[in-house]
Amino acid sequence: MAEVSLKVALLIVSTTAAKDPSTDSSELTLSNVLEKEGGGKWKLVETKIVPDEVAQIQRHIMLWSDFASAGINLIVTTGGTGFATSDHTPEAVSALLHRQAPGLVHGMLDASLRATPFAMMSRPVAGVRNGTVIVTLPGSPKGAKENLEAILKMLPHACQQAAGMDSRSLHAGGVKKLEADAGISANTNRAQSHSHHDHSHHHGHGHAHGHSDGHSHGHSHGHGHGDLVRHTPSNANPMSNDPNLGPSRRNRESPYPMLSVDDALQKIREHTPAPEIITSKVDTSLAGRVLAEEVSANENVPGFRASIVDGYAVVVPKDGKMSGVYPVVSISHASPGDGKEVKELKEGEIARITTGAPLPPGATSVIMVEDTVLKTMTEDGKEEKEVDILADGVQEGENIRAIGSDIKADDVVLSKGELVSAVGGEIGLLAAVGVAHVKTYRKPVVGVLSTGDEIVQHDREGALRLGEVRDTNRITLMCAAREQGFEVVDLGIAADTPGTLEQNLRDALRRVDLVITSGGVSMGELDLLKPTIERSLGGTIHFGRVAMKPGKPTTFATVTVKNDAGERVSKVIFSLPGNPASALVTFNLFVLPSLHQMSGISPPGLAKVPVILGHDFSLDKSRAEYHRAVVVVDTTGRLVATSTGGQRSSKVGSLRSANCLLCLPSGKEPLKKGEKVDALLISGVRAEV
Repeated sequence: MAEVSLKVALLIVSTTAAKDPSTDSSELTLSNVLEKEGGGKWKLVETKIVPDEVAQIQRHIMLWSDFASAGINLIVTTGGTGFATSDHTPEAVSALLHRQAPGLVHGMLDASLRATPFAMMSRPVAGVRNGTVIVTLPGSPKGAKENLEAILKMLPHACQQAAGMDSRSLHAGGVKKLEADAGISANTNRAQSHSHHDHSHHHGHGHAHGHSDGHSHGHSHGHGHGDLVRHTPSNANPMSNDPNLGPSRRNRESPYPMLSVDDALQKIREHTPAPEIITSKVDTSLAGRVLAEEVSANENVPGFRASIVDGYAVVVPKDGKMSGVYPVVSISHASPGDGKEVKELKEGEIARITTGAPLPPGATSVIMVEDTVLKTMTEDGKEEKEVDILADGVQEGENIRAIGSDIKADDVVLSKGELVSAVGGEIGLLAAVGVAHVKTYRKPVVGVLSTGDEIVQHDREGALRLGEVRDTNRITLMCAAREQGFEVVDLGIAADTPGTLEQNLRDALRRVDLVITSGGVSMGELDLLKPTIERSLGGTIHFGRVAMKPGKPTTFATVTVKNDAGERVSKVIFSLPGNPASALVTFNLFVLPSLHQMSGISPPGLAKVPVILGHDFSLDKSRAEYHRAVVVVDTTGRLVATSTGGQRSSKVGSLRSANCLLCLPSGKEPLKKGEKVDALLISGVRAEV
């Protein structure tokens, strides 16, 4: 194995250390292991301490693993892996993993169990998110050191594979060479040697299996879609149809390989343009944007010593005895000062004060009005003259918000990558600390275009002529994109002629960042989207078929264009199927993650939750299905899903009331009522009536 330089990020999960970093000793212990036992292959580039809270743990892991610019190869967490009710690290990390790594977990447990049976009380997790390996270690410095040492020599190999290095070249030379490169042997570390052998074998098997899967999908891609039946095997064709050659010369089979949904999403992650950084004003328009920088407070909050109760500002004597009658010499309200110098309060005097008002100079505490009795009034009876204080044992600082007690100037108040919501208080926080402008990721502008000579405006008056279809997709997709907070441009309807479609797309690419088209992506002679993108616009089609139901002909492409500054930039085109259910399903499944990625939102895409099936669900024999359904919270607090009805891709009624897409696998036997599946949430979950 060639010498490598791998970047490590360390996340210390400890509520105690988050309050007082000096109590942590894990960072020094683990950095020493990486430096002294890592063979010069590791560089610890960032360390963060967070309390044992799922949101905090996940936020930092996603910031490190979801942005290619971070370049993090390995994330190591320490702490929060036990059985205590406050230990949440395994649950926080497991939910983020794209692939599990049980071999690493076994290696850590094996090493720890040799030291103590109490290692059974640890709940380690390991796996891969995007191209980053993630490993959780115990909070004990000794246990963390033992676990890291147990797997350290295997981790460079894991990180290189996770980052996308070619496995064939990485495994060249066989297991013995891999063991020698890692500095291990079969005799001294049988478990790790066997892991290498198994992994190498699995890689070869996986390659063959993938080939077989592709053949199977191509052979049976019509099944389950209107009961179509194919009798001939797939044949590879070089590229999209040439419309000039006419229907007799068109491809008889799609030239695009059938991808799994996961592989299609990976293509989207790889080829979606990086988010663009802009300066945004802190006002109501900021909601829905993602911060592109760490934001610090410009000033202290509060900026002055403030009372937290209605009462009386006092100067506390050394003995703390305040009981007695005192003259009221001034008043402090929660309003801006007039610039006049405020007289200093002296011992033996008090000042009436309201909640949030600044303390007069010299005051050291505030007595609540409930702890006083009015003694005398002014002659006109309008003001207090003397007040009897009933409190003793008063200490300095009581009922006072000190300067910067909420937020100190230069404190980090929001992190890079945080979403500024309309309901979460982020805008109010920025306003409170005097921040007027922030760096954010620009939200892409979306254009929606319908295609087809048969398509007419949805609101055109009069009856439809034979063959005409009302345009349901454009208005539906525009509403879906706007609901997600994106600016949308209506691109109208394009006719099924190559020149017209090309001009419509060229105009669209000048106006928007991402184009959504519907229709024209199947195998008919008038399905012109793919030829126009490839042949006329010079674009690249990254995938043109997906093994799913509905939405098999979904197409993802990028086209390079020049912007107003003359720079070459990449624009995205999603060509969705023309059937209404297919268009909306594929928008949620594929377009939305791309829009989120261009906006800096991480993780991108719809939230996924486990739900219980409310009745039996039939499965498609060859393709995964994204079934439109309604999920509700039942009286026991469970999420229960029921179908919206018939799921044919052209069936508009299947969209009605749907608030989720059930992720159903392919299979011969139905899923039974009560079984669990994952659901992608399109909108809010309702309570069962």
